[in-house]
Amino acid sequence: MLANPVDSYQDIYILPNQEIAPHIIMEKLFSLLHLELVRLGSQHIGISFPEHDNNKPCLGSRLRLHGAGADLHELALSGWITRLDDYLYCEDIKSVPEIRQYCVVSRVQAKSSPARLRRRAIRRHGFHDEEAKKVIPDTAFERLELPFIMTGSCSTKQPRFPVFISHKIIQDKLMNGNFNSYGLSLGASVPWF
Repeated sequence: MLANPVDSYQDIYILPNQEIAPHIIMEKLFSLLHLELVRLGSQHIGISFPEHDNNKPCLGSRLRLHGAGADLHELALSGWITRLDDYLYCEDIKSVPEIRQYCVVSRVQAKSSPARLRRRAIRRHGFHDEEAKKVIPDTAFERLELPFIMTGSCSTKQPRFPVFISHKIIQDKLMNGNFNSYGLSLGASVPWF
C-alpha cells in the first residue's frame, strides 16, 4: 500500500467573469497553489486539468487537485485560495470514483532559443562563435504546441515564464512517485476520470 495514496480529489472551477479572462484567473490560481505547495513542502499533491486540449493553448476552466484525503484537507485548511474566492467555486474533497485510466501530468520544456544554446555551447565546449553557429543553426529551436500557463518560480525567483503541460493518458496502471511544487510529475500518475 502507498504511504500517500492518491485516493481523493478536489475540483476548482473558474467562475464566468466579464472583466477577467479565465486563463488570467487560472494563472493566479496556479501561482497561489505553487506558493502553498512550497510552503507546505508537499510532494504528495498532484494536479490535472480535465478540460485541457493538448492541441490548444488553453488549459480550461477547471483545476483538479489529487492526493490523499489528509493531504488535501491540510491544503484546504491553510486558506491558500481565499484571495480568489470571488472568482472560483471549490467543490468538496471527494473520494476518487472507480476508474480505469490514469494520467501523467508533466511539464514539457522546449529547446531554448538558438542564441541561448550557442552561448551554452561556447561556455561548456569552448566553441568559437562561428563554430557554434554551424553546430546550432537558427532552425534549432523547438516550438511547442501544448497548452501552457504563465507563472513564476519560488526557488529560482524567475518572475514569469510559460509552463507547457502535457497530459499523457496511460491505461490501468498507477505509477507511484512524487509531485513537484507545481503539482506536476515526470512519472507519477493521477486518476483520470
